[in-house]
Amino acid sequence: MSLSPEERRRIYEEERARIEAEQKQRMAAAGSSTGLDPNVAGLLCYLGGWISGIVFLVIEQKNRFVRFHALQSIVTFAALTVAGALLGWIPYAGVVFGIIIGILAFVLWVVLMVKAYQGELYKVPLAGQVAEGLLPANWGVEKPETGEAQKTAEAASTEGAKKPGEPLGAQSQPISQKAEEFGKRTEDYFARTRAGRIAGYSVAIFFNVVFLIFFSFFHRYIAWYHAEPDGGVTRLPLLTNDYFTWLPVLATALAISIVAHIILIIYDRYWLREVSYVVLNAIGAAVVARLIAIFPFDFSVIPNLTAADIMPVAVTIVLVIIAVGLGVGALVRLIKLLVGVTQ
Repeated sequence: MSLSPEERRRIYEEERARIEAEQKQRMAAAGSSTGLDPNVAGLLCYLGGWISGIVFLVIEQKNRFVRFHALQSIVTFAALTVAGALLGWIPYAGVVFGIIIGILAFVLWVVLMVKAYQGELYKVPLAGQVAEGLLPANWGVEKPETGEAQKTAEAASTEGAKKPGEPLGAQSQPISQKAEEFGKRTEDYFARTRAGRIAGYSVAIFFNVVFLIFFSFFHRYIAWYHAEPDGGVTRLPLLTNDYFTWLPVLATALAISIVAHIILIIYDRYWLREVSYVVLNAIGAAVVARLIAIFPFDFSVIPNLTAADIMPVAVTIVLVIIAVGLGVGALVRLIKLLVGVTQ
């Protein structure tokens, strides 16, 4: 018998209400390190933007719901803050971008607080996926039972695995062989990933050296090339003398990156790798932000007036995107490192 649209809608609403009630019940049963109700703590994660998100990420050690909202608050509002600050440097359009980001941040601020207070695990597009990815899947999940109950379960499992008339010790050999094979596969995997990381570090060093040489000695080739009627080519530099105030900053950042990757080749550890990339991404964002502030480009040499007017805005937007990407990358790695430390 087919159901009418009204009956389907009613069944859907009842099932949705049941699932939400179960989620709220599990959330309340988990408790919170702060002593607050989880929905109240989730609301407070957004009250002060990314600052309150960091506070609750540090102090909350029990409730997955609260930690998710803390992470989402950090990722969402920190990204909007960085984007607003960098987009504000765009001539003329910076004010418009600032207003748009401000309105978006306010709407998200209100919506996320309401959703958290209602006990809903609402995910902001992209930011929610990043926050969920930073929170380990097994974090906050109850540990397996121990004591007599666990012994009983293990005994039942062992009896079920043993074939009739077969000695109990006969099962140990296949299990040990599987464990040994698994151990070898694990060692091979880590060896391959270690080799892959070393190759990646080497490639990074190579490109850093190439960039350092190019921007230090061949920057004059960043120019507009104009063909003359007699067959010659005129090179019109696109960089002003302000470029030389930015070059030492770039050279220092590239040298730091080279040294950091050499250290990682010698001593490759997870915490050192994450800290290094947090620092390198932050430095990269600062270097690009400095370039935007100085903006040592002279596009007036371009014969096409339309292109000469469009290029400053286009280059600024591209540099802002790069700076935001590096800043978000540093933030994501820092959060990932903090989550690993506070587990």
